[in-house]
Amino acid sequence: MIPEILDHAKTTMEKTQSSLAQEFAGVRTGRATGAIFDRVVVDAYGSEMPLNQLANVKTPDAQTVVIEPWDKTTLGAIERAILQSDLGLSPNNDGILIRIPFPPLTEERRAELFKLCKGYAEDAKIAIRNIRRDANQKIDRLKTSKEIGEDEAFTAQDEVQKITDTAIKKIDDALAVKEKDIMEI
Repeated sequence: MIPEILDHAKTTMEKTQSSLAQEFAGVRTGRATGAIFDRVVVDAYGSEMPLNQLANVKTPDAQTVVIEPWDKTTLGAIERAILQSDLGLSPNNDGILIRIPFPPLTEERRAELFKLCKGYAEDAKIAIRNIRRDANQKIDRLKTSKEIGEDEAFTAQDEVQKITDTAIKKIDDALAVKEKDIMEI
Protein backbone atom coordinates (compact mmCIF):
# COMPACT_ATOMS: atom_id res chain seq x y z
CA MET A 1 0.00 0.00 0.00
CA ILE A 2 2.73 2.47 0.93
CA PRO A 3 4.77 1.82 -2.24
CA GLU A 4 1.68 2.74 -4.31
CA ILE A 5 1.25 5.99 -2.37
CA LEU A 6 4.93 6.87 -2.86
CA ASP A 7 4.86 5.97 -6.56
CA HIS A 8 1.71 8.03 -7.12
CA ALA A 9 3.22 11.03 -5.32
CA LYS A 10 6.47 10.78 -7.28
CA THR A 11 4.69 10.39 -10.64
CA THR A 12 2.36 13.30 -9.95
CA MET A 13 5.28 15.51 -8.89
CA GLU A 14 7.13 14.61 -12.11
CA LYS A 15 4.05 15.63 -14.12
CA THR A 16 4.04 18.95 -12.30
CA GLN A 17 7.70 19.45 -13.19
CA SER A 18 7.10 18.69 -16.87
CA SER A 19 4.13 21.07 -16.87
CA LEU A 20 6.41 23.76 -15.46
CA ALA A 21 8.93 23.05 -18.21
CA GLN A 22 6.19 23.64 -20.79
CA GLU A 23 5.24 26.91 -19.09
CA PHE A 24 8.89 27.99 -19.17
CA ALA A 25 9.16 27.09 -22.87
CA GLY A 26 6.28 29.46 -23.55
CA VAL A 27 8.12 32.41 -22.02
CA ARG A 28 10.16 34.08 -24.69
CA THR A 29 13.74 35.06 -24.13
CA GLY A 30 15.96 37.30 -26.24
CA ARG A 31 16.36 34.53 -28.82
CA ALA A 32 13.76 33.42 -31.30
CA THR A 33 12.32 29.98 -30.58
CA GLY A 34 9.49 28.03 -32.14
CA ALA A 35 8.50 26.58 -28.76
CA ILE A 36 6.61 29.71 -27.76
CA PHE A 37 4.06 29.00 -30.51
CA ASP A 38 3.16 25.58 -29.07
CA ARG A 39 0.17 27.05 -27.25
CA VAL A 40 -1.09 29.19 -30.15
CA VAL A 41 -4.43 27.87 -31.37
CA VAL A 42 -5.63 28.76 -34.88
CA ASP A 43 -9.26 28.86 -36.01
CA ALA A 44 -8.96 26.94 -39.29
CA TYR A 45 -11.11 24.50 -41.23
CA GLY A 46 -14.07 25.20 -38.94
CA SER A 47 -12.31 24.14 -35.75
CA GLU A 48 -9.50 25.24 -33.49
CA MET A 49 -6.16 23.59 -34.21
CA PRO A 50 -2.69 23.98 -32.72
CA LEU A 51 -0.39 26.04 -34.93
CA ASN A 52 2.17 23.22 -35.19
CA GLN A 53 -0.49 21.06 -36.93
CA LEU A 54 -0.94 23.65 -39.67
CA ALA A 55 2.58 24.80 -40.44
CA ASN A 56 6.33 24.34 -40.12
CA VAL A 57 7.83 26.63 -37.49
CA LYS A 58 11.50 27.40 -38.17
CA THR A 59 14.12 29.71 -36.69
CA PRO A 60 16.52 30.74 -39.48
CA ASP A 61 18.41 33.07 -37.13
CA ALA A 62 18.44 34.18 -33.49
CA GLN A 63 16.03 37.08 -34.06
CA THR A 64 13.43 35.61 -36.47
CA VAL A 65 10.87 32.83 -36.59
CA VAL A 66 9.41 31.75 -39.94
CA ILE A 67 6.04 30.03 -40.11
CA GLU A 68 5.39 28.22 -43.36
CA PRO A 69 1.82 26.86 -43.57
CA TRP A 70 1.21 23.69 -45.52
CA ASP A 71 -2.00 25.21 -46.88
CA LYS A 72 -1.54 28.84 -47.93
CA THR A 73 -5.25 29.57 -47.31
CA THR A 74 -4.58 29.38 -43.56
CA LEU A 75 -2.06 32.27 -43.61
CA GLY A 76 -4.61 34.88 -42.49
CA ALA A 77 -5.97 32.70 -39.71
CA ILE A 78 -2.45 31.96 -38.43
CA GLU A 79 -1.56 35.65 -38.50
CA ARG A 80 -4.76 36.54 -36.57
CA ALA A 81 -4.07 33.83 -33.97
CA ILE A 82 -0.54 35.16 -33.36
CA LEU A 83 -1.81 38.74 -33.05
CA GLN A 84 -4.54 37.65 -30.61
CA SER A 85 -2.15 35.59 -28.49
CA ASP A 86 -0.49 37.14 -25.44
CA LEU A 87 2.96 36.86 -27.03
CA GLY A 88 3.20 40.52 -28.02
CA LEU A 89 4.70 39.76 -31.43
CA SER A 90 4.03 41.37 -34.81
CA PRO A 91 3.83 38.85 -37.67
CA ASN A 92 4.72 39.90 -41.24
CA ASN A 93 2.62 38.03 -43.82
CA ASP A 94 4.07 38.08 -47.34
CA GLY A 95 1.44 35.80 -48.89
CA ILE A 96 3.69 32.72 -48.79
CA LEU A 97 4.93 32.58 -45.23
CA ILE A 98 4.91 34.57 -42.02
CA ARG A 99 8.07 36.12 -40.60
CA ILE A 100 8.08 37.12 -36.96
CA PRO A 101 10.92 39.33 -35.79
CA PHE A 102 11.90 39.05 -32.13
CA PRO A 103 12.92 42.47 -30.88
CA PRO A 104 15.65 42.52 -28.28
CA LEU A 105 14.28 42.54 -24.74
CA THR A 106 14.62 45.62 -22.58
CA GLU A 107 15.90 45.27 -19.03
CA GLU A 108 12.41 46.06 -17.74
CA ARG A 109 10.83 43.37 -19.93
CA ARG A 110 13.44 40.84 -18.80
CA ALA A 111 12.53 41.58 -15.17
CA GLU A 112 8.81 41.12 -15.99
CA LEU A 113 9.49 37.77 -17.70
CA PHE A 114 11.58 36.56 -14.77
CA LYS A 115 8.81 37.60 -12.36
CA LEU A 116 6.34 35.62 -14.49
CA CYS A 117 8.63 32.56 -14.37
CA LYS A 118 9.00 32.92 -10.59
CA GLY A 119 5.21 32.85 -10.37
CA TYR A 120 5.06 29.68 -12.46
CA ALA A 121 7.72 28.08 -10.25
CA GLU A 122 5.87 29.07 -7.07
CA ASP A 123 2.63 27.59 -8.44
CA ALA A 124 4.50 24.35 -9.18
CA LYS A 125 5.93 24.30 -5.64
CA ILE A 126 2.44 24.77 -4.20
CA ALA A 127 1.22 21.85 -6.34
CA ILE A 128 4.14 19.73 -5.06
CA ARG A 129 3.30 20.58 -1.45
CA ASN A 130 -0.36 19.69 -2.06
CA ILE A 131 0.72 16.31 -3.43
CA ARG A 132 2.88 15.81 -0.31
CA ARG A 133 -0.07 16.70 1.93
CA ASP A 134 -2.35 14.23 0.11
CA ALA A 135 0.23 11.43 0.39
CA ASN A 136 0.76 12.12 4.09
CA GLN A 137 -3.00 12.12 4.69
CA LYS A 138 -3.29 8.71 3.03
CA ILE A 139 -0.49 7.40 5.23
CA ASP A 140 -2.19 8.86 8.32
CA ARG A 141 -5.44 7.13 7.38
CA LEU A 142 -3.60 3.81 7.09
CA LYS A 143 -2.03 4.40 10.52
CA THR A 144 -5.38 5.40 12.07
CA SER A 145 -7.08 2.30 10.69
CA LYS A 146 -4.21 0.20 12.12
CA GLU A 147 -3.22 -1.15 8.68
CA ILE A 148 0.34 0.04 9.32
CA GLY A 149 2.30 0.77 12.47
CA GLU A 150 3.60 4.12 13.69
CA ASP A 151 7.18 3.34 12.71
CA GLU A 152 6.14 2.37 9.20
CA ALA A 153 4.03 5.54 8.90
CA PHE A 154 6.92 7.70 10.09
CA THR A 155 9.31 6.06 7.60
CA ALA A 156 6.80 6.49 4.76
CA GLN A 157 6.22 10.17 5.57
CA ASP A 158 9.97 10.69 5.72
CA GLU A 159 10.25 9.17 2.25
CA VAL A 160 7.44 11.46 1.00
CA GLN A 161 9.41 14.43 2.33
CA LYS A 162 12.56 13.27 0.51
CA ILE A 163 10.61 12.97 -2.77
CA THR A 164 9.16 16.45 -2.15
CA ASP A 165 12.58 17.98 -1.43
CA THR A 166 13.97 16.48 -4.64
CA ALA A 167 11.06 17.83 -6.70
CA ILE A 168 11.35 21.33 -5.23
CA LYS A 169 15.11 21.34 -5.85
CA LYS A 170 14.48 20.44 -9.51
CA ILE A 171 12.00 23.32 -9.76
CA ASP A 172 14.52 25.74 -8.23
CA ASP A 173 17.21 24.49 -10.63
CA ALA A 174 14.88 24.92 -13.63
CA LEU A 175 14.06 28.46 -12.49
CA ALA A 176 17.76 29.30 -12.16
CA VAL A 177 18.40 28.04 -15.71
CA LYS A 178 15.44 30.05 -17.04
CA GLU A 179 16.60 33.16 -15.16
CA LYS A 180 20.04 32.86 -16.76
CA ASP A 181 18.37 32.40 -20.15
CA ILE A 182 16.15 35.46 -19.71
CA MET A 183 18.80 37.77 -18.29
CA GLU A 184 21.40 36.79 -20.90
CA ILE A 185 21.86 39.57 -23.44
